[in-house]
Formats: sequence, C-alpha cells, structure tokens
Amino acid sequence: MSDAQNPSDPLNPPIPPISARDAPRFRSAERKNALAAAFQEQGEDYDRLRPGYPDAVLEGILAQVSHRPPGAAARAIDLGAGTGKLSWALAGRGLDVTAVDTSGAMLETARRSGPAGTQLTTCLAPAEATGLETGAAELITVAQAWHWFDAEAASAEAVRLLAPDGVLALVWNVLDVTIPWVHRLSRIMHAGDIHREDFLPTVGPGLELAARSVHQWEDPMSTGDVIDLARTRSYVITASEDRRAKVLANLDWYLHEHLGHARGATVGIPYRTELFLYRAG
Repeated sequence: MSDAQNPSDPLNPPIPPISARDAPRFRSAERKNALAAAFQEQGEDYDRLRPGYPDAVLEGILAQVSHRPPGAAARAIDLGAGTGKLSWALAGRGLDVTAVDTSGAMLETARRSGPAGTQLTTCLAPAEATGLETGAAELITVAQAWHWFDAEAASAEAVRLLAPDGVLALVWNVLDVTIPWVHRLSRIMHAGDIHREDFLPTVGPGLELAARSVHQWEDPMSTGDVIDLARTRSYVITASEDRRAKVLANLDWYLHEHLGHARGATVGIPYRTELFLYRAG
C-alpha cells in the first residue's frame, strides 16, 4: 500500500526530505492565539488520540538530569503540559513533576489521566510567567508547545526556574513525511507541526544547545482514530463546518479507498520525535 511517486508528474511531485518549514507558521498573532485557544476544550480526545513519547526520548532526557541527593526525586516542570502525557511519563520514572498550562480543562484531564491512586501537581499559568519558585527544577520539559510561546520570555522563565546544571528539554512528535503516503496524509490533515531536517527551535539568551536527537517510531491506530486525530488539529477545529467535513471526507477516502485499509483496521502511523536539550549558560 504505497503512494508511488512519478518525478515527472506535476500533480504528484517528489517528496521533500522533511519539509521546507523552519518552524510552524502563523499568518498573524491573532490567528496564532485563535489556534492555540482551539485546543482548550479538546482535552479528552487530545489525550486519547495524540501519541505519547518513546522510551528512547525519555531515556535521552533523563540521562542529562542531575538528580538530587539520595532519597529525593529530581524535580521537573512540564510547561504547556496539556493533558499531561509527558508529565505522567516522567512521574512514572520517579520524578516530582509540576504540570503547567493555561487551560484549566486540559489540566483537569491531566489530573484524571494517571494511574489510579496517583496525583499530579498542576499549575494554571502561562509558560512565560509561571509564578513558581526560582531554581525550582532540575528539568524543564516542553512537548508540542514551544512554538505557541513567546520564545524570549519563555526562555527567560526557563532559565529562572532551572536549578544549577538544570536541563531544558524541547520535544516534538512530527509525522514522518519522508515516507510518501505519510506526506500526503499530513497534507490532507493540514498538519502544521512538520519541520525541515535542520530545524532548530528559537530560544532566548542564556540557553545553550547541549544535544539534539531524532527518534523514528510508529504509533498503531485504527483508521477511525486517525480520522478522529485530524479533529484535534487546530486547523480542523477552527475551520467552517463545510471545510471540516471536506477534510474528514478526504481523509476517509485516502485511508479506505486510496490506501485500501479496511474500516477499523490498525495502521502504524510513522513519527519522528525530535528532542533538543539545553543548559543554562
């Protein structure tokens, strides 16, 4: 089930290595704010449908963290935590995690998402001004959210929050558009978080890149869940009813007719998880 490409076909041009983009693009600050706000009522679906983070990424982050003295867990602050996917993954590895987000609905979902009998500390605040104590964490993480922040202000806040020798980890799951059928899938879904191969996040003064890595993996989903995943995309959420219906119908056609998957079949969705690790310098 491949989406074959003919280099001489103008309607089906070759796939670029990753993307021509160096960052997600917004036509205005107002549009950026509207798209960001669109997620706030999507907590349950976002948590169910968006992918988690592979073990290799978590290990890469924790390998850089200087743990506190024996008997005390390393402290982590997860900025733009959303429904807490990364927050809970870190807590499951023994870290003392505070999840920070501007959406109370998202944080409520995060509090309910962990194992039975467990709790997650949450903070309703913007990443640029959390109000948390200076030097409060050995690790700060940002998953799928840095491009929504004011990079300079969020960088200054991260530097303030980090304990000595602390680490800022910026993480993105992006569809692996080096694979032709995934590239077309991303276009139909209007996935905006696709990066070029040499992408580097914009950060403010005081942060030095310590390591960068890319991890390729697959997230198994039913075809119905792939369609529902598109519903959690900011473009689709904010589209008109007619536009939304067209996107979802095109996606249904692509999965079931063009690629030939049976309805409800499980499809491995290929991802690249990009990890950038910074230290305060």
